[in-house]
Amino acid sequence: MHDADRDEENHKLLGDDGPRQGVPMRLGFLAGVINRERIPAFEQMLWRVCHGNVFLRQAVIDAPLEDPTTGDQVHKSVFIIFFQGEQLKSRVKKICEGFRASLYPCPEMQSERREMAMGVMTRIEDLNTVLGQTEEHRQRVLHSAASNIRLWFIKVRKLKAVYHTLNLFNLDVTQKCLIGECWCPMADLEHIQAALRRGTEKSGSSVPSILNKMTSNEQPPTYNNTNKFTAVFQSIVDAYGVASYREVNPAPYAIITFPFLFGVMFGDLGHGFIMFLIGLYLVLNERKLQEAFGNDEVFGIFLGGRYIILLMGAFAMYCGFIYNDIFSKAINIFGSKWNVSAMFDETVKGEGMYQLNPNVSAEPYPLGLDPIWQVSNNKITFLNSYKMKMSVIVGVTQMVFGVILGIFNHVYFRKFINIWCEFIPQFIFLTFIFGYMCFLIIFKWFKYDGDSSAQAPSLIITMINMFLLTDGDMMYSGQYYVQVGLVVIAVLAVPWLLVAKPGVEYWRYKHPVKTSRYQGARMTKSQQLGDDSAEIIHHDELDESQSTSSDESEQEEFELGEVLIYQGIHTIEYCLGCISHTASYLRLWALSLAHAELSEVLWTMVMQQGLGQNTLFGSVMIFGVFAFWAIMTVAILLMMEALSAFLHTLRLHWVEFQSKFYKGEGHPFKPFSFQDLAAEQQE
Repeated sequence: MHDADRDEENHKLLGDDGPRQGVPMRLGFLAGVINRERIPAFEQMLWRVCHGNVFLRQAVIDAPLEDPTTGDQVHKSVFIIFFQGEQLKSRVKKICEGFRASLYPCPEMQSERREMAMGVMTRIEDLNTVLGQTEEHRQRVLHSAASNIRLWFIKVRKLKAVYHTLNLFNLDVTQKCLIGECWCPMADLEHIQAALRRGTEKSGSSVPSILNKMTSNEQPPTYNNTNKFTAVFQSIVDAYGVASYREVNPAPYAIITFPFLFGVMFGDLGHGFIMFLIGLYLVLNERKLQEAFGNDEVFGIFLGGRYIILLMGAFAMYCGFIYNDIFSKAINIFGSKWNVSAMFDETVKGEGMYQLNPNVSAEPYPLGLDPIWQVSNNKITFLNSYKMKMSVIVGVTQMVFGVILGIFNHVYFRKFINIWCEFIPQFIFLTFIFGYMCFLIIFKWFKYDGDSSAQAPSLIITMINMFLLTDGDMMYSGQYYVQVGLVVIAVLAVPWLLVAKPGVEYWRYKHPVKTSRYQGARMTKSQQLGDDSAEIIHHDELDESQSTSSDESEQEEFELGEVLIYQGIHTIEYCLGCISHTASYLRLWALSLAHAELSEVLWTMVMQQGLGQNTLFGSVMIFGVFAFWAIMTVAILLMMEALSAFLHTLRLHWVEFQSKFYKGEGHPFKPFSFQDLAAEQQE
């Protein structure tokens, strides 16, 4: 049989004998686009499947096209395939589908193709016009939205916060109202009730909001009411740990002690005055600086601590006035009380160093150090002794004050066992040893003068003899027996602190006291008495089941060994801490000495060299010398040295002072506030 399709397939587009004469050839074609990297394989596949009976032309599209599926930019080529017969057409279509080529309809008549091209161009122009108008409209919408986007974000954030808070509420039994339990300050109850009434009135609700006071076994959060002045001191304390509810807060005392200890280490009237001016500038211009640099991370720290900088500068000025030190120089305000009148005829001849007799002076310098110490060659020896003893007195005083503050915690939390088993032995150990040492320092200052100073016993030797229970040079009659008694009592306070509390707790465990447990009272609104009144509902009936379960839950297993180990660690830590903490306060002397010596070195090596020039060049050079001295003073003394003194003061408060009474195991009170949401957004 004759197969027309097979003849058509075997018939080539261009036969070996050339085109047939008189027979018209009708060629079909397909056009489309394909990925550029698939062209070689596509062409090879067409050639093999169609046995060379197709004609392929392709051209590269220069601009990359966007893939509608993935959105990626791809490079493609346009192609056109000529063939003859329907069978080749179906094969070519299948090959195009296999290579994921996109085919596009194309008319056979030239006039139709021209008309189609014009339609496509018109459509493209219309689409470009629509895209342009859409872009302009989008720009107008975005510009109008840009002015309101910040307010929209704030409103959305507030709405989310409100709904998040409402999700924490519970439904009542009737499923008609929400019940929320929260903490609030007692002083703000009236304000909260007034706010609830205003909310009810503005919302037009017929059901008033009810505020009830409840009792809870959970530890309340800690809320410290601060202002812009006290907030920085409270943040310093909270960085160590947030106080437990109703625990003694060290922040009010730190308002004075923190800048004072800083001033002791940074005592210089000139440097303190510069720091005071910086703090005063920050305080007076706080609003403008907050608006301009409030979001700056580094400057925001200094701006937030403006009040503590002001106080540190003021106390540094006070201590510098006591030290009589201003840029390593002294001020002769009251006139030196040292003189050489008694030895003028015999001793003072020519130049050199002379030993002044302190007994010549009739009275001491009225306030602070005598200015003559600034030019004496034994200034360092005198100041070392003075500042070292002063540091010990200040440190022991602050530690004793911290131990005394601990008694308020014991009384409030009704831990009276801690008063007898911790506070009293701690106070005895600290005062009978280190408090007595401070007494000897002050007693020695008052008893011995210039004539009898050579016979004054050494404090170090006296303290060593006190612990060795040996006799030696005494400052007053009966000192040996007093010291023996103090050492014996202080040593007995150590086992008292070690075993007294575990023993009492063990006895309480073996002899428990049965107490009746009642349900707590709850305050509810009384609709009969009105919205502003309330009644207390007391549940006085004894709930035996709850009492029994509560006793069983609170009756924990008492491990005497663990309690003894814990108390032993606490005892060792306190006793060794008293020694190490007293020595730690010597940093007051060390940093004060370092600050004074650095200031003197800068003056001697820089300013004194410039002032010593008597030539015309020296009068010009003094400006550069002063600029260099001022820059070094600010960079080294006002920045590096001030930061060092600040960190040491921070350590003295956290470790030496607060460890005597402050635990810091609470959690802060974080009320719902739109202002806090705005602050978090800025951060």
